[in-house]
Amino acid sequence: MSILGLKKKQPKTFKVKVITMDAEMEFSCEVKWKGKDLFDLVCRTVGLRETWFFGLRYTVKDTYAWLKPEKRVLDQEVPKDSPITFSFLAKFFPEKVEEELVQEITQHLFFLQVKKQILDEEIFCSPEASVLLASYAVQAKYGDYDPNFHKPGFLAQDELLPQRVLMQYQMTAEMWEEKITAWYAEHRGIARDEAEMDYLKIAQDLEMYGISYFSITQNKRDTDLLLGVDAQGLHIYSPNSKLNPNKSFPWSDIRNISYSEKEFTIKPLDKKKDVFKFYSSQLRVNKLILQLCIGNHDLFMRRRKVDSIEVQQMKAQAKEEKARKKVERQILAREKQMREEAERAKEEMERRLFQLQDEARLANEALLRSEETADLLAEKAQIAEEEAKLLAHKAADSEQERQRLEVTAMKTKEEKRLMEQKMREAEQLAVKLVEQSERRLKEADHLKQDLTEAKDAERRAKQKLLEITKTTYPLIAAYSTPPPPPPPEAAEAGCDAASMRLDFKDSDMKRLSMEIERERLEYMEKSKHLQDQLKELKTEIESLKLEEQQQQQASLYSLRGDVRQYAQPHYAPHSNRNSAYMSQMAFFEEV
Repeated sequence: MSILGLKKKQPKTFKVKVITMDAEMEFSCEVKWKGKDLFDLVCRTVGLRETWFFGLRYTVKDTYAWLKPEKRVLDQEVPKDSPITFSFLAKFFPEKVEEELVQEITQHLFFLQVKKQILDEEIFCSPEASVLLASYAVQAKYGDYDPNFHKPGFLAQDELLPQRVLMQYQMTAEMWEEKITAWYAEHRGIARDEAEMDYLKIAQDLEMYGISYFSITQNKRDTDLLLGVDAQGLHIYSPNSKLNPNKSFPWSDIRNISYSEKEFTIKPLDKKKDVFKFYSSQLRVNKLILQLCIGNHDLFMRRRKVDSIEVQQMKAQAKEEKARKKVERQILAREKQMREEAERAKEEMERRLFQLQDEARLANEALLRSEETADLLAEKAQIAEEEAKLLAHKAADSEQERQRLEVTAMKTKEEKRLMEQKMREAEQLAVKLVEQSERRLKEADHLKQDLTEAKDAERRAKQKLLEITKTTYPLIAAYSTPPPPPPPEAAEAGCDAASMRLDFKDSDMKRLSMEIERERLEYMEKSKHLQDQLKELKTEIESLKLEEQQQQQASLYSLRGDVRQYAQPHYAPHSNRNSAYMSQMAFFEEV
């Protein structure tokens, strides 16, 4: 076998990875495939028919390039990596997205690409427009706003606003979310393709929409400028301003564009106008500029012609598809509405069921509580009945005690009345005794006076008798003959009379003295008896007072307030009466 036969065989295929805006795909391509073969394979895989807007882009050194359809893939300046990476992107942008973008997949790819360019700040967007576009993006992603499902914070993981807008205002993520949600809630009922189309209709009015910028220099002056290529034409910008062009060349006013190495020449349709020339330092960039100019100009001319049969069919199919989807959406909306109504009815029934269950539970709990309350009330009623009986018994005891106290008070009153009567009688008796003693004293004084007078009379009589005797005795002696004695009857009569007078005086005095002594003794006995009665009365009053105090203390402990209030007026006079008794006793003791 020759050495040449051992030569390594070249591979017949190569690996390719294509990155779209929402997916990554890998293909095994034949070596002989041209750029058109790979592009058609990707379009078929994606389901794209509006292929004239898109292309396969790859990175070359510090710039990018588009895969040429007429050349073999491996013959172009594609990366030598395996797999070779391409980005499936929109190369040309429509003038009016609503009229030119027919397929839904086309709209979706444009929506994703424009949204990424706005977030990456490749397209300038004001904060107000950014919030509105973000609300349409949220509607396209999440559908209709549902406050029960879309809770605060549901947009925390989504990138919806450019970083420049976030840094421009000192607002928190929650505040931005609140603003976006306020717009989002107003888009209710908009389908995903409609929301994406509304997004693109707003985005196409932005100054930097669909423009590819390149650095250029102007002829002779070597001034740095920017060239912008879009669906409307060519625009010249200052390096620091990509919004307002210094000069514009619409495609309708351009007669020819040519370049030689680094020099570009724009020839206006009006020959009177000056030719505009500019320079680009990189050959790849020059080729890219020319390629974009040719493609945008062709599309510009194509829009102003009658649509091809393919485009007409696509538009008819898209119209039918939109009508069908509209009907489906209407049916879906009705079904959704009916389902929502059914769910609401179900929720209402469940809520009502839960409410009834809660009411039943509450009723059972109330019933149990009422039963417990009834038992408690029955127990309390029994206790109250027992207390009532006890109170009735106590009331009866109190009534009996009150009656007893009343009887006792009445007895005490009667006894006091009797004692007062006895006191009055004792007073009267004492007065009588005093009067009698005074009378006796007066009588004794009279008797003593009489006795004294009698003694004086006796003394005078005796003295007179002695005198008489003395006078008669000398006469008898003088006359020796005594007189004739009186007759015996007369002498006896005189002697008897004298002795009777003497005897009368002595017996009367003795009798009178005995009578006085007897009266004095009787008076002493009566006085002693009266003192004994006064002592007994004093002892009886003291015992009665002590008994009343004991009864009053017992009544204070046993009776209630009404009995105490009733008992106090009955006892108050007794103390006054006792004080009267004590004063009377003092008087009797003095007596």
